[in-house]
Amino acid sequence: MTDTNASSIPGIHRADGCNRKQTVNRIPGINRIHGTNAIQGINRIHDTRSIHGAKRIQNANGIQGSNRIQNANGIQSSNRIHNISYIHGVNQARGTNRINGMNTMILLVVMVLAGACEPVETPLPAVAPYPPEWQPDERQSAFLDQLQEDTFRFFHETTNPINGLVPDRYPDPPFASIAAVGFGLTSWIIAVERGYVTREEAAEVTRNTIRFFWEAPQGPEPEGNAGYRGFFYHFLDMETGTRYRTNELSTIDSALLLAGMLSSQQYFDQDNPVEQEIRTLTDAIYARMDWQWMYSVTDPPLVSMGWYPETGHIEHDWRGYDEGMILYILALAAPEHTVPPEAWEKWTETYIWDTFYGYEYVNYSPLFVHQYSHMYVDFRGIYDDYMRAKGIDYFENSRRATLAQRAYAMDNPDGWLGYGENVWGLTACDGPGYALLTAPDGTEREYLGYSARGASAAYVNDDGTIAPTATGGSVPFAPQQTIEALHHMYLSFGDAIYSEYGFLDSFNFTYPVDAGLEQDIWVNDQYLGIDQGPILIQIENYRSGLIWELMRENEHIRRGLERAGFTGGWLDEAPN
Repeated sequence: MTDTNASSIPGIHRADGCNRKQTVNRIPGINRIHGTNAIQGINRIHDTRSIHGAKRIQNANGIQGSNRIQNANGIQSSNRIHNISYIHGVNQARGTNRINGMNTMILLVVMVLAGACEPVETPLPAVAPYPPEWQPDERQSAFLDQLQEDTFRFFHETTNPINGLVPDRYPDPPFASIAAVGFGLTSWIIAVERGYVTREEAAEVTRNTIRFFWEAPQGPEPEGNAGYRGFFYHFLDMETGTRYRTNELSTIDSALLLAGMLSSQQYFDQDNPVEQEIRTLTDAIYARMDWQWMYSVTDPPLVSMGWYPETGHIEHDWRGYDEGMILYILALAAPEHTVPPEAWEKWTETYIWDTFYGYEYVNYSPLFVHQYSHMYVDFRGIYDDYMRAKGIDYFENSRRATLAQRAYAMDNPDGWLGYGENVWGLTACDGPGYALLTAPDGTEREYLGYSARGASAAYVNDDGTIAPTATGGSVPFAPQQTIEALHHMYLSFGDAIYSEYGFLDSFNFTYPVDAGLEQDIWVNDQYLGIDQGPILIQIENYRSGLIWELMRENEHIRRGLERAGFTGGWLDEAPN
């Protein structure tokens, strides 16, 4: 490996696991260390609940005691019923008003009288105007141009050109992530529209990728297969395309792969052999997926998180609210082995509707859970029964989740270094490593490796590690706050956190890299495919609505939403 030097501001040193030092001249006095105990487990399941077991337990003080839940109005408002602790998944009454004694009787009388009246149709809530009035200035727009192109180059240059597999991470690419493949397929659409590649090149890569997944071996044997019953293993060998070591057959990662294929199917609509094959094979792959075989072991028709050939179905299943929303939309729309609408009803029963930093919304902590489904579905102005009753749509819900997390960072209750109005973003990402160390401010801090970081009323999991994908994946929801933050981080920290393929995965100002310097910063030297995709795709959705508009016309997406009970907005319009 060679030494490289960049010239802007002297004094930043970067060292990776190969003992290579790079002088990255951008900010004085910042040391950058790569590869410090940031190795993730092979069997990583992206659902955050897998960390805590089959039943999540939340309490007023957070999950681990030290992680505090903060509300702008105190821990609990006086007019809401909240248990100090509750077990996620147990039916509980969490009413809006605390009513005791005679008030209870009055309520019962009112309910009886109301039941005798004719039902009144509730009008759909108003939709916030989009795009917002705020628009990026010339410098910010040029920065977005650069960020999108640099981020696409990750997919363009690291993808295996023969089978289309995308590495889970780079520059250490031991295996492929099928969710990253799905994001990669969608990135080629953006690349064509942005002029990075020709339509012919993108169609060829897309066809080769989808053909590989159609032809890849499927079977129950633990070795030599890419999947089983139409689903695929979470991680595949980059070259052979078969199961990597002993990871799980993953329902959510298969769903994200399928979402990428459906975006390709919708975009490549020309009457030529390559694009016809893309459309035909996507339908074949979708029809092969046996969603009913993947039912929850304990609570069907909820869907299990996956299956191991050695032990069978994973006991954990997909319960709301998290990234599993796109999974259920696709399972409800499946041309074969379809999941019934009751699955969506059970999914919404376990939502956590609560207030965090003054924002009331369906809570869950890492921002990626508020982003992944929105990469492919335009939720503006469409409502299921749950959200119609709450008076907002899922897009507004993600906006509130984004702004609440920003408010948390600005408050910074645990005093992590660097946090502020333009430095924020907690989500699943790499960290400096599992350790209990003394930070530069003299406090003893606990640090994590790969973890589902986040902050909401559900729980707080924060070790001072910021992930730019958390901010970038939320650009459509809060354009001003996210774009200003991304631009600020780029200008302020430069090459320390931004390299050949855009923002590196994560960084931490509090981790004690070198006690001899006041401005130490730990930076992960990796790019993660599942973190690159949301940045590129969500910026494009904000700027042009490209993927949203494509997927509005996809018959499968429309059918899944309608079977989940969504109405209103563009769903009430006939497809083109």
